[in-house]
Amino acid sequence: MSISSAGIGSGIDVNTLITQLVEAEGVDKSNRLDFNEAEYLGDISAFGSLKSALSIFQGAVRDLQDTADFQLRSALSSNDEVFTATADETADVSQYGIEVVQLAQAHKLITTSGFADTDTIGDGTLTFTQGDDSFSLTIDATDTLTDIRDAINAANDNTGVSASIINVDSGQQLVFTATSSGLDNAITITAVDSDGENSDEFGLSRLVNTQLNTPSAAQDGQIKVDGQLISSNNNTFSDVLDGITINAVSVGAGEQLTVAQDREAITFKIDTFIANYNGLVDTFNTLGSYDAATESAGLLLGDSTLRGISTLIRQEISSSVTGLTGPFSTLAELGITTDEEGKLSLNSETLNAALDSNFDQVGQLFAASNGIANTLDMAIEGYIGSNGIIDSRTAGIQVSVDDIADQREALDRRLVSLESRLLSQFTAMDILVSSLQNQSNFLTQQLANLPGAYNSNSNN
Repeated sequence: MSISSAGIGSGIDVNTLITQLVEAEGVDKSNRLDFNEAEYLGDISAFGSLKSALSIFQGAVRDLQDTADFQLRSALSSNDEVFTATADETADVSQYGIEVVQLAQAHKLITTSGFADTDTIGDGTLTFTQGDDSFSLTIDATDTLTDIRDAINAANDNTGVSASIINVDSGQQLVFTATSSGLDNAITITAVDSDGENSDEFGLSRLVNTQLNTPSAAQDGQIKVDGQLISSNNNTFSDVLDGITINAVSVGAGEQLTVAQDREAITFKIDTFIANYNGLVDTFNTLGSYDAATESAGLLLGDSTLRGISTLIRQEISSSVTGLTGPFSTLAELGITTDEEGKLSLNSETLNAALDSNFDQVGQLFAASNGIANTLDMAIEGYIGSNGIIDSRTAGIQVSVDDIADQREALDRRLVSLESRLLSQFTAMDILVSSLQNQSNFLTQQLANLPGAYNSNSNN
């Protein structure tokens, strides 16, 4: 007799029983794999947080790594409405008296006559000259003011003349504007008129300088520095004082330019250095501490990598730099000290005094080859650089994560095999129980049919 479904012969819910047995076999191992995977992934995340905090701090460290940064200069104008200025590291620290005598202007000319839009001007040649440069246009007898404007603007050899048309009560007027300011860019217009008269009030002669109004004369910008007059084609003076560029804004006298070390840029970088270091300390504490109140531990509590980098950085922060020529060898001498929480704090008065007296030597403490910034950068790079310690640790943990996936697949295969084996065993049991049941029923029937056999349903 064949059994089509497990449990029919025995009356047992075999499928449920097998499911429970398989789950009981796999649950502990599966939970253990889940737990281990969560720990590994937590470690990877923790190392990611550590690497990020180190990278942020490294950025602030590298901003203090270049000695040129401590040679930056600031240029302060006593009146930004008269002039502004910038300075680079080559500028001398000093003060200068500044007067803006006049602003540079671009030359502008306009026709005195008004023309109808259909008027032809005359034929011949127009030549535009600016300094040593010039270009010429051939004008046809049919050309209107618009045609001449377009020809000027489209000329490939145009030396710097822009043409436009304005519409006034008397008609159209042609405007010539130098595209650059200054005397060297003044526009001179001459004509070779077909009528033979090149400066009269007819034909192309109407477009030469003597027949034009001048709403804006060509003019150089002029300033005085400590009483000395300097001219420029524009309002920018970049070759007057080494490393300094002065921009004239409006006419004015009695102003002052102050060039100093750029303390604001340096103090900003030092403030960022301190803030990012303190953020790193917070990360160290979060990942490596134990909270007794909540009985919770940081993900990297007791980890050798976290302990190693935190110890190394703290040592570099508090160490003394040897071989410097200046008066500073520690951060504490700049007013940067460590508080009870292991974080840095700044005494601004001490730092300002150090910058006032020894600006360049402050830079040496950070940016010398064995200075604090360089040694910190090398220490951090060993941990977060390509193939650094953190990458190696993370890669090793990832191998364990990948191995858990392999273990899960192996566990699934074992459980499938176990389920199949149990199903076979219970099916065989069902067949046996069914066979025994059939034999019992047969024997009971045979015994009931024997002569004189007891029948509980018969009458006595």
